[in-house]
Amino acid sequence: MLARLHSVTLEGIEGRVCEVEVEVARGGFEKTIVVGLPDAAVKESSERVKSAVVNSGYAFPKTQSVVNLAPAHVRKEGPGFDLPIALGMIAGSGALKAECLKDRLIVGELALDGRVRPVHGALSMAMAARERGFHEILLPMANTREAAVVQGIRVYGVESLRLAVEFLAGQIAQDPVQVDVEQLFSLAGRYARDFSDVRGQEAAKRALIVAAAGGHNVIMIGPPGSGKTMLAQRLPTVLPPLSLAESLETTRIYSSMGLLDQDTSLMATRPFRTPHHSSSGPALVGGGPNARPGELSLAHHGILFLDEFAEFPRHVLEMIRQPMEDGVVTVARAKRTITYPAQFMCVASLNPCPCGYFGADAKRCRCTPLQIERYMSKVSGPLMDRMDIHIEVPALAFSKLRAKRAPEEPGSAEIRACVLKARQIQQTRFKGATASRNAVMSHRQVERYCDLDDQGEMFLKGAMVQFGLSARAHDKICKVARTIADLDGAQNIASDHVAEAISYRRLDRRF
Repeated sequence: MLARLHSVTLEGIEGRVCEVEVEVARGGFEKTIVVGLPDAAVKESSERVKSAVVNSGYAFPKTQSVVNLAPAHVRKEGPGFDLPIALGMIAGSGALKAECLKDRLIVGELALDGRVRPVHGALSMAMAARERGFHEILLPMANTREAAVVQGIRVYGVESLRLAVEFLAGQIAQDPVQVDVEQLFSLAGRYARDFSDVRGQEAAKRALIVAAAGGHNVIMIGPPGSGKTMLAQRLPTVLPPLSLAESLETTRIYSSMGLLDQDTSLMATRPFRTPHHSSSGPALVGGGPNARPGELSLAHHGILFLDEFAEFPRHVLEMIRQPMEDGVVTVARAKRTITYPAQFMCVASLNPCPCGYFGADAKRCRCTPLQIERYMSKVSGPLMDRMDIHIEVPALAFSKLRAKRAPEEPGSAEIRACVLKARQIQQTRFKGATASRNAVMSHRQVERYCDLDDQGEMFLKGAMVQFGLSARAHDKICKVARTIADLDGAQNIASDHVAEAISYRRLDRRF
């Protein structure tokens, strides 16, 4: 007897709907054959399925059975095919009508006792089911709230194989799981940190506000303990809140890797990733045997903070240059190519020398000029060119460190309001274009939207000649000046906006 039903596999973070055909023969030895380019986890499903079916109180076919996963040229990965294969076996044995399996997508991993375990990528699976025209998806109970954020599809959860059979047979009734997305955002979209926690460092705060308003990359240089990490950790609190579309894109990445908390249906705050400087290239960019997303993709629509920037291997840092420009990571393998989104703000921190105290007043630097040169040369010029804003974060004096917060000092909420106004100006400016913020303007857009007055032209020309800046650095200065003007609500870029943007090229001036 032949039973047909549908399941889904993941290709990167995208769901791919597959047809599961289970044929239970009338003769032959007891054997289950799985075909259709399965991976090791799918091949091993026959043993899990057999134990789960028997322990759930159903008879397992004692004849030869063939499981075909179509399309045959697509590699099937993960244990999510356990539940559909088991239901196909039960239907093939006559204990469940085959008509009950139609028009719904089924996915789930089985335990030996028949329990249904959660799977990775439930959000992408539900989105793939809706795109393919399915109106119902059956999956593990632990994954239901995650999948229920997808509108236009009914989500049902089961905790065991027996409950799944009884539900499909109509023996038990169940309401589809529903999730209030607005309530999720209101409850989870909060940060524990606040920008007002930082004492002093007014110049660095101003630079980070400009970076947040335009989505610019930032590198901070200063001695240990000056507050670079503290500033970076509070930068997400002043960024615009995640939209639903951005949240879905980011959640899909975490869901596909199994990094989403079981009680979290949707990510409501921007990710903040801090990979260690010993991270390998595949860990940072993505790749490996299974072409998994890396830290760049996990920071999608958020911040990638690279502390101790010069301690990263140089070849690893060079790998992030192209994704910083393109906003995507392409992992190429012999048999397939997978593209992951990677639109992030890169925030890096750097000591001025190996000991960390070059130029500091509190402690004496013991590094030689050659040591300082070697240390700074670990970060290439092309990579430094891609950092829009360079700022110094000096050590704080004791009086500023112990000072109380002034009542008029703005917190994250007040700063975010200013950033949102600047972002709204940019959205109006780039309406209908691919760019959404100043940092990703093309050269043609820079020429169109970044006109300078005569004094601004003079300032920019002097900086280009004095510091030997590249064409990319020229565009970066114009983009930052445009953001500063947006923060001021100015229609045109003034000379003081250009002067401030030039002041944010500290590393070009100092080294």
